[in-house]
Amino acid sequence: MGMNSENQSGMSSEGGMTPAGGSVVGDVCIPNISTRERRKRLMSGVVMLLISLVILGALMAFGASRWWRLILLPLFAGAGSGFFQWRDKT
Repeated sequence: MGMNSENQSGMSSEGGMTPAGGSVVGDVCIPNISTRERRKRLMSGVVMLLISLVILGALMAFGASRWWRLILLPLFAGAGSGFFQWRDKT
């Protein structure tokens, strides 16, 4: 009975739904920045990651409280942002 109720819900067997037009939506990414700008974003992400790791290592080496590690959150977020912008070409 569990299988029949899932099939009657309008969902496909893969769990996705078809768009209103009936066509399948594909992943299309058109780069909107130059290769030079992508390289800058990658380098900024790598540099921020390295700085974050060095500070994390220093905090751990000096035995600082775990709460002090929260200051690294914006640095790790910036590093991730630079990396994902490079990867997605945006």
